[in-house]
Amino acid sequence: MALLKYKDALKMNDKDRDQKMKDLKMELVKANVSANKAGAKTKEIKRAISRLLTISNSAKEELKKT
Repeated sequence: MALLKYKDALKMNDKDRDQKMKDLKMELVKANVSANKAGAKTKEIKRAISRLLTISNSAKEELKKT
């Protein structure tokens, strides 16, 4: 199950995305510290972070074009 779906991330404003990114990065650090590195949890967290970054970067590119 996805931690963060693309459609949900699109609905967020910039402030919410930044806060969610901070939360996910902290969760990733905690998951890496634990001994469960082989689990799919870290992989899913990384995917959620990349989704947020992709949306943020595409929004910035659209602003540059206008």
